[in-house]
Amino acid sequence: MRLQGKTILITAAGQGIGRASALACAAEGARVIATDINGALLESLAAEGAGIDTRLLDVRDSAAIAALAASLPPLDGLFNCAGFVHHGTVLDCDEAAWDFSFDLNVKGAYRLIRAFLPGMLEKMKQDGSFGSVINMASIASSVKGLPNRFVYGATKAAVIGMSKAIAADYAKVGLRCNALCPGTVDTPSLRGRIAGAADPVQAEKDFIARQPLGRLATVEDIAPQVVYLLSDESCFVTGQAVMVDGGISI
Repeated sequence: MRLQGKTILITAAGQGIGRASALACAAEGARVIATDINGALLESLAAEGAGIDTRLLDVRDSAAIAALAASLPPLDGLFNCAGFVHHGTVLDCDEAAWDFSFDLNVKGAYRLIRAFLPGMLEKMKQDGSFGSVINMASIASSVKGLPNRFVYGATKAAVIGMSKAIAADYAKVGLRCNALCPGTVDTPSLRGRIAGAADPVQAEKDFIARQPLGRLATVEDIAPQVVYLLSDESCFVTGQAVMVDGGISI
């Protein structure tokens, strides 16, 4: 059991990468605190995976995050998975869209880290354990520019920078922080974007075509990397933009 005895919190755990990661971490022995804004999704997750404690949470609500942090034991790991994909160029992104994307994709992770990091650091100091934070970034970021991902790419570049800064600040005490950068993953979010395209069939073909491996990633392709980064196996990995992208960045 690679995560035996660890307490790990995952945001946006109701579906997609967050859900697969919650199930994978629980299967490796972790106590998983699975949060999401959608209660129905959390109910189905709790029914599917043993060792998963579900909590409703909006990562834009600082008071709710603080209350959750006060109610839980110190974490060993935190995976900030919540995010939103805005479609369009700079001319399609008004200030409201810019502010919403940064509030959710960047400030959401900031809020969770601010709330839970003190407890993580104190636990590490007391028992000599390792702590790990993963922030969800993307290959669409400072790694690579993709069409119609203007503000999304900007937020995910910010996430990479934030992760590197946290890694630099806390490396000496053993706290690791990495940014996870998937390629195109077959999730409910992606399926919604495909369905909303003018030509859904062509849209799916276009998403697949940008993957050199010739297919979309599945959430099961991503979850093992999450387990690794939260486990002590990755105790010498920090400050990295970890790419699981099917070759897009080649």
